[in-house]
Amino acid sequence: MPDEFDVIVVGAGLSGIGAAHHLQRLCPDRSFAVLEGRGALGGTWDLFRYPGVRSDSDMFTLGYGFRPWAEEKAIADGATIRDYIADTARESGIDSHIRYHHRMVHAAWSSADARWTLTIERTDTGGTTTLSCGFLYLCTGYYDYAQGYRPTFAGEGDFAGRIVHPQFWPADLDYTGKQVVVIGSGATAVTLVPAMTDRAAKVTMLQRSPSYVLTTPARDPLLGVLRRVLPWRAAYGIARWLRIGISQYFYVRSRRKPEAVRRWLLKQVHAALPPGYDVAKHFSPSYDPWDQRLCIVPDGDLFRVIREGHAEVATGHVDRFTATGIRLTDGTHLPADVVVTATGLELQLFGAATLSIDGRPVDPSKAMNYKGMMFSDLPNLAYAFGYTNASWTLRADLTAAYVCRLLNTMKARGVVQATPRIADTDLTEEPLLDFTSSYVKRGIDRLPRQGSKAPWRVRQSYLRDRITMRFGDVTEQMEFR
Repeated sequence: MPDEFDVIVVGAGLSGIGAAHHLQRLCPDRSFAVLEGRGALGGTWDLFRYPGVRSDSDMFTLGYGFRPWAEEKAIADGATIRDYIADTARESGIDSHIRYHHRMVHAAWSSADARWTLTIERTDTGGTTTLSCGFLYLCTGYYDYAQGYRPTFAGEGDFAGRIVHPQFWPADLDYTGKQVVVIGSGATAVTLVPAMTDRAAKVTMLQRSPSYVLTTPARDPLLGVLRRVLPWRAAYGIARWLRIGISQYFYVRSRRKPEAVRRWLLKQVHAALPPGYDVAKHFSPSYDPWDQRLCIVPDGDLFRVIREGHAEVATGHVDRFTATGIRLTDGTHLPADVVVTATGLELQLFGAATLSIDGRPVDPSKAMNYKGMMFSDLPNLAYAFGYTNASWTLRADLTAAYVCRLLNTMKARGVVQATPRIADTDLTEEPLLDFTSSYVKRGIDRLPRQGSKAPWRVRQSYLRDRITMRFGDVTEQMEFR
């Protein structure tokens, strides 16, 4: 007989541990388990171990709303974030609910039983087992843990050095005194470049096109002042809400006045680099601000290593690898002993698990997203998906609280099934994400759609979502049985 639970949370990363906390606090009478396919919790922050790995959002909003981030540094390294997640799980006893090496490969819904039956692959033994639950809560992130995006370049076999991908950083890689080329211009690349200059002879960031790069303080100066005059929680609350307000204002202004924001961002870059530096070529993107996420550099560390001559930026297209480096299409040759392909992620929902309803396979990409957390015609299933323009955890926390509201409403009504159903005949479909990042464009067809109006519209606004998710009608276009 399968083990049975009221709720199963899949994934023991930032979202999964947060979901478990909300279940314990708001639904204390429900049994639950947390499944983790790997041998450790932490998700992204345990998987990625490349030099300098850090948050690309401030920790006052990336941290949990229920457990304030206790340090003044706004941008934290991966190990510190992993410890924060582990401490959260341990302090509230969530760690005792985690089943490691349990990877969900299929979830089958039975309308007759009003339950999900999960087929679980044991990643430690290779065996399989089954579990069942009344409600399935997926906190599996949005990318493939097993592989990153890795284009193939001509001449790779001729290269005498080593090629690595940041998602699977080799522990034995020694780049001391070596020439390093980092291919990419996103958050991973701008993190790696300054982090590797302490040992490498020279680090070059090779990009096809630039990204917007914004300098922020590594430590929040306001929080330091507030902590001297206010209790810790009050100081944290003010700092958190200021961060939320500023980020939302900046995003809205970027959408309404993109050229003004673009000029302001490039002005900061000009000020951070030596006079005469070709900012137009290396740091002036062809797209508007927030068409893609901004790259955050704490205390301007990327610009500092460029000023000091420890790093440089090359903008161009790869022609081929050579024995000693990379040749660009304009004839430039970049010497390299180590090449890091910071070329992005592969989008993936549900950790590659498949779904079925009463024996019929389900394709989530054909479904419509409901309130940024559920899917049309999929009963008793929620998914944690963060914001594109703000910290992931802001929406993950709202989603967890909403799931608990829904579960308590179901119990109060004496119902066992809740299924979002499209009631608007004039609803039109749109892509889930309005984002031009390469990884999004490559995988957008794998994601569900969003609708032209609520509750099927996915809004990128924490302030509006906070109101609707906390106080909105949980029965809206929801079929109960």
